[in-house]
Amino acid sequence: MLEDLTTAASPAPWPAAYPQGYAVVDVETTGLARDDRIISAAVYRLDARGEVEDHWYTMVNPERDPGPVWIHGLTTEALEGAPLFQDIAEEFSDRLADRVLVAHNAVFDWSMIAREYARAEREAPVRQRLCTIALSKELGLPLPNHKLESLAAHFGVVQQRAHHALDDARVLAEAFRPSLRAAARDGIRLPLLECRPLKEWSESPAAPRIGRQSGPSGQSSGGYSSGGYPSGSWRPSRKRPACPYPNPGRYEADKPLKQGMRVAFSGDTSVDRELLEDRAVEAGLHVATSLSRLTSLLVTNDPDSSTSKVVKAKQFGTPVIDEAAFGQLLRDVAPASEK
Repeated sequence: MLEDLTTAASPAPWPAAYPQGYAVVDVETTGLARDDRIISAAVYRLDARGEVEDHWYTMVNPERDPGPVWIHGLTTEALEGAPLFQDIAEEFSDRLADRVLVAHNAVFDWSMIAREYARAEREAPVRQRLCTIALSKELGLPLPNHKLESLAAHFGVVQQRAHHALDDARVLAEAFRPSLRAAARDGIRLPLLECRPLKEWSESPAAPRIGRQSGPSGQSSGGYSSGGYPSGSWRPSRKRPACPYPNPGRYEADKPLKQGMRVAFSGDTSVDRELLEDRAVEAGLHVATSLSRLTSLLVTNDPDSSTSKVVKAKQFGTPVIDEAAFGQLLRDVAPASEK
């Protein structure tokens, strides 16, 4: 048990605007792309002040190869008798209902969960999420990086089985509790973000097809998008908030990304583009829809293509890196205040 050092130090009342309950979540998956699946999930339910109410864990049969077994340890044999997601969707909903979803890099966990519900033609009962990476930044915690193990070490939480959903959720719940109380003590506004349910199926032939993916000729590729879903699938569009940080200039090789940098994307990505952009925004980067002389970095897996962004990047001398390198850099983005 962690010693509670925040309550005694803070006679201030609990902020009335804070949520009434939290669902600390971790999911293990077959990979990071749009068509990857959840293979295990864990939820720790916490009350308004971060006290644990109960916890729950399940494996999930992904109906496909389990992916990086060397990371999560779940083999095809182990998952063969596990329930399908649609079989556990109702109980999962009961654990999430009327609570803020809390996760480490919450946009990833939320996106995977929302897609599983969409496949099951259901809607996840989540309206807000809280990323513990964003919260640690709000608190100004002196962490060497934004890994879960660093957050856990800061609060003296011992990890027993990394990349096991139940243990990762436990560790995060134990680290979130003192974080929440520190935020309440200092009157910090929690970095809550809206969760908008995804609709990954076509409701009718006449249904709006926002964000439809198409092949090179403008026609759908065999009836399916590059992510493996029917080309008639759609999701709600949304406007991103403006980046609150000034542009620090161009990215320099062998240095970290810095909050406020303008990042543009070009071409196909293995991770769903919206998910990749959400990660960039939550890290404090400005996602640019076009490329200009002010763009800090272009992310593309095909630097030799003739797209307008790649051509302009060559003209302007804009640094170009691939998706894998960008993903690594996103793990430790420097604060806007650092020189």
